[in-house]
Amino acid sequence: MVLTVRKCLLFFILLPLLVFAQQKGTVTGRITDERGKPVELTNISLLNAPGGITSDFRGRYEFQVPSDTLLTIAFTFVGYKPHYQNIRLVSGEIMQLDVMLFTTATVLPDAVVRDERLKRSSMMRIDPKSAQLLPTVSGGIEDLIKTLPGVSSNNELSSQYTVRGGNFDENLVYVNGIEIYKPFLIRAGQQEGLSFLNSALVSGISFSAGGFAAEYGDKLSSVLDITYKKPTESASSVMLSLLGADIHTEGALKNNKMNYLFGARYKTTQYILNALETKGQYRPDFVDIQSLINFNLSQDWEISFLGYYARNEYKLIPETRTTDFGTIKEAYRLTIYFDGQEVDKYSTGMGALTITHRPNKETELKLIASAFSTIETETYDIKGQYWIGRLETAPGSEQFGNVVQSQGVGTFLDHARNYFDATVLNIEHKGTIAKMRSALKWGARYQFQRINDRMNEWELLDSAGFTLPRPIDDIGSTNPNRNDLVLNQVARSHNVLDVHNLNAFLQQSWNFIDTKNIAYTLTAGLRMNYWGFANEWMLSPRISATIKPDWNRNTLFRLAVGVYTQSPFYREMRLFDGMLHPDVRSQRSYQLVGASDVDFTAWNRPFVFTSEIYYKYFDRLIPYEVDNVRIRYYADQQSKGYATGIDFKVNGEFVTGIESWASLSFMTTSEDVQGDFYDYYVNTDGDRIGFLTENKTVADTVRVFPGMIPRPTDQLVQFSLFFQDYIPYYPSFRVHLKLLFGSRLPFGPPNTERYQQTRRMPEYRRVDIGFSKQLIIEGSNKSQNAVLQHIKNMWVSLEVFNLLQINNTISYIWVKDVNNIQYGVPNYLTPRQLNLKFVVEF
Repeated sequence: MVLTVRKCLLFFILLPLLVFAQQKGTVTGRITDERGKPVELTNISLLNAPGGITSDFRGRYEFQVPSDTLLTIAFTFVGYKPHYQNIRLVSGEIMQLDVMLFTTATVLPDAVVRDERLKRSSMMRIDPKSAQLLPTVSGGIEDLIKTLPGVSSNNELSSQYTVRGGNFDENLVYVNGIEIYKPFLIRAGQQEGLSFLNSALVSGISFSAGGFAAEYGDKLSSVLDITYKKPTESASSVMLSLLGADIHTEGALKNNKMNYLFGARYKTTQYILNALETKGQYRPDFVDIQSLINFNLSQDWEISFLGYYARNEYKLIPETRTTDFGTIKEAYRLTIYFDGQEVDKYSTGMGALTITHRPNKETELKLIASAFSTIETETYDIKGQYWIGRLETAPGSEQFGNVVQSQGVGTFLDHARNYFDATVLNIEHKGTIAKMRSALKWGARYQFQRINDRMNEWELLDSAGFTLPRPIDDIGSTNPNRNDLVLNQVARSHNVLDVHNLNAFLQQSWNFIDTKNIAYTLTAGLRMNYWGFANEWMLSPRISATIKPDWNRNTLFRLAVGVYTQSPFYREMRLFDGMLHPDVRSQRSYQLVGASDVDFTAWNRPFVFTSEIYYKYFDRLIPYEVDNVRIRYYADQQSKGYATGIDFKVNGEFVTGIESWASLSFMTTSEDVQGDFYDYYVNTDGDRIGFLTENKTVADTVRVFPGMIPRPTDQLVQFSLFFQDYIPYYPSFRVHLKLLFGSRLPFGPPNTERYQQTRRMPEYRRVDIGFSKQLIIEGSNKSQNAVLQHIKNMWVSLEVFNLLQINNTISYIWVKDVNNIQYGVPNYLTPRQLNLKFVVEF
């Protein structure tokens, strides 16, 4: 390991020697908006010429340009009017040019998702206003992320998503540089409630589907980096809908010495859940509040506090369920009558204090202390008595569609008393030295995790009066009336765990232009991670390069390679019976990503075409299975695998003045579970012995090693579309269309090995559409009413969910008949429904 560290240090020392710059004229300055706030990531380029740079987080820039030539510099950024400046410099001249950008007044906040790639990383910048317009059940920033290439979700009730063959646990989420955690016990989308991210408080979104830099943490799949607003004036908003209500307020006090954000949300999906196949009394009740307060002590010192509390409750008293399943020629009906109820409660709180010091214009130092706590309970006792009947499928029969034959009856009893408490404490330091042509970043964090997990759940199956699995025969027993009751599934444990973790990173970026006017960006970094549970050290070197050729068409190429590790939090260590596996190890992958961005014009309107190809090799994985949104790991097993694919995305003005986009992804991922095998028997005729084989005389045993099998997120094709249109000459009337398609995902029966979970569920297909009307437009409100005159924007929208009324399958319920034959009955998601939404901004 010492040799590896020495090599990495030598690499960082020698790499700057490769960087050079050309002496030309130089334009330098600062970019602000009309309120004097710095505008980060403004694009600065020569008009009608390739190349360019972006401003830093203080709005500062330094741009080298050819000397002794009349030039036009363009300053552009999403949501602001472009600014153009004519200049002429002599060789070696340095010109100070400060620019003020003015926001663009729009009729309705445009849904803009531009591939504004940060030149020093793989991050994609996204306009947060888009989240307000997406027609969606769950709402929020995550539904915007689901429409991006490489991102997949087959559950509209959940905010969780998978990226490039990963699972829900492999995605990093940050708010103002603070890592965000999610509840643990949730097993279905309808229990999930509100996610942490409040779209009304967000000012910036950056997302990477892979190949991200060392400054971001230790997860295998993606990173979502959220920046909350830093207001300079007062504003508020109210949103009311059939699914809940949101309110937010923001402002600045004492000459911007203090600014604040506050948001509160209430969500209820009762209206949506009442349309599910399981009929009953649904009582979902989700509430959260959060605030961000900044104190600007001086130009050099700043203190901010981010606070959050959420109370999510889900109650269900199920009554009946009727589901038809099977094929056209062999169809069945499952009818269940329920007794009992389910009560789930999730209380989550977080607080984070950030102290920022800027000793000079180039340096920023941060100290962040944060605490996260979650208290979760999952309790249910539900008995279900079910009937399985065969349906008449002959179209000419009088009994067509009716049950004509009973396939079996049975009863199941599900019980759970699960209690999970977790506390995560972090203290970390981050630093940045941002110069004109380079940036140095570093950080270190200490983390303490305390987990108290009490698990007690079991399932009893009874088919036609016979308990399954059947107890051992007690013939001859001295007390035949007393024998053990065998449960179909049981998990009982109590685990208390304290874990101490450390991680640190060092990252350097360079940006330069060669003699051929080709722009280069190079970023290299190294992460170190220590996981205290296994006393395990991991190193993660990462490097990326960006090239922008001197072509007539604005084109950018990027290549990233790196090592990505993920230490278990807790779920990855827990076996199916609830016990912890002591020898679990961190997961690790080696990733290679190649990408290109091409700007082009079609129908005299601007477009961007993005493509990314990637390959990920995993030399250490923990196998798992997925049921709805619940992940259960085979903690005592390891596997090796890969994920590879290609993503495409085109966005632009399909309709003049309005941004839309489409994403298409192809991906495959497989794994080989180490040491797994199964045996089958061959009879004297040389045939494999099966259930219907007459000759059951065993002549030989054959051992089979399954090898590579599809991972649970193996999805060959993903397609998403967000399209907007408006009525000509009436742009305040708009239509917003969201389409999602995902090909078939693997699944398998419960209590089986991974190699048996290779069946495929149906494709996920969904179309949501929204119709909106802007009632009051910012800058045009001339009302004399004391209340109405303070309204900046007001609009109303009607949303139609699942427009095509497609029954999408999220998981399966497994039942058995008297012959012990197991049936997988699909659990369908929500049908077509309506939502009415009303928004007012002050």
